[in-house]
Amino acid sequence: MNARIALLLAIALPLSASAEITGKAIKIGVLNDQSGPYADLAGAGSVAAAKMAAEDSGGKIGDATIEVIFADHQNKPDVGSNIARQWYDVDGVDVIVDVPTSSVALAVSQITREKNKVFLGSSPGTSDLTGKACSPNTIHWTYDTYALAHTTGSAVVQTGGDTWFFLTADYAFGQALERDTSAVVISSGGKVLGSVKHPLNTTDFSSFLLQAQSSKAKVIGLANAGGDTINSIKAAAEFGIVRGGQKMAGLLVFLSDIHSLGLPTAQGLFVSESFYWDRDEKTRAFSKRYAQRMNGRMPTMAQAGVYSAVLHYLKAVKALKSDSDGRAVVEQMKKTPTDDPAFGKGSIRQDGRKLHPMYLYEVKKPAESKGPWDYYKLVKEVSPELAFRPLDKGDCPLVTAQK
Repeated sequence: MNARIALLLAIALPLSASAEITGKAIKIGVLNDQSGPYADLAGAGSVAAAKMAAEDSGGKIGDATIEVIFADHQNKPDVGSNIARQWYDVDGVDVIVDVPTSSVALAVSQITREKNKVFLGSSPGTSDLTGKACSPNTIHWTYDTYALAHTTGSAVVQTGGDTWFFLTADYAFGQALERDTSAVVISSGGKVLGSVKHPLNTTDFSSFLLQAQSSKAKVIGLANAGGDTINSIKAAAEFGIVRGGQKMAGLLVFLSDIHSLGLPTAQGLFVSESFYWDRDEKTRAFSKRYAQRMNGRMPTMAQAGVYSAVLHYLKAVKALKSDSDGRAVVEQMKKTPTDDPAFGKGSIRQDGRKLHPMYLYEVKKPAESKGPWDYYKLVKEVSPELAFRPLDKGDCPLVTAQK
């Protein structure tokens, strides 16, 4: 009789577990900028990365297929929020991935918590996602403003750049990046002489750069990203700012930005990255596969982060045999060490911060580059413990509740 009961249980358990995959599909929504200033660093490349992760996970878990959809949030919190609600309430999306533009990411994180789904942020920068705005349903994957400040910012100060003026994108990301970098500059003995805020996706940086130039600061810190970073560096070159003795510090510069700028313009820039395609054999093999889908383009750290995050999410769903409880999936992701060809081995903290090294690179001179996409030389590797904010310093309610 006991043997018969055990046999019945063995048959019944897989059936009941598989029923917890909602809608007979695991639906991944890539929400990002498909047409604006962040399209190159995320955009269609992030969709391709998510599809790679789905395929590398077998394309299905049990009887449930893995589907990837995408949408353009136009860098607007209201648009992003409406898409997130539609996806969760009507379209059966289980997890939203990527989401550049921190103001959109903060809104999506809150909605995800309300709906008990999962949000995996690869492209947003604000460290508030694992600080005061942390959530049991959100993991911040690739980088954040604290890590950028403590990798690029500290290196520039140590090389003599001890007076700063910030050119800041006027939304949550830019404000957080200026805040975190200012703290590093001041704690290192430097001074912040001022800042000016510019609208997202602006085309004319002349008045902003004139203010930065007149400040006489040794360093002009670019607290912006994507097309804004590219355009501000190009405009600074036209104004002769670097020739005049001031340095430009790109606090968030992606590989796609360097590709757009070209080495003659970008050479000598310090950049912080958590992923670079040419770092080791595994990253090269992963990137070669990715490039075959993207007309030869190598992945940015944001796009590699989408691949890594989706891969780990699907491992958690497979382990739980369920995608229905977002918080449970995130807890499973936190309990399981991360390991993938893009980032190697890592972990996820209780506040939702994914931990891995950060790398400080210098952009090569044209003569140093051996071919297409060979843009960086390593300056130093920064350990996760030094790169990311200490767990007890972020005011994350998930952490303070455990004390």
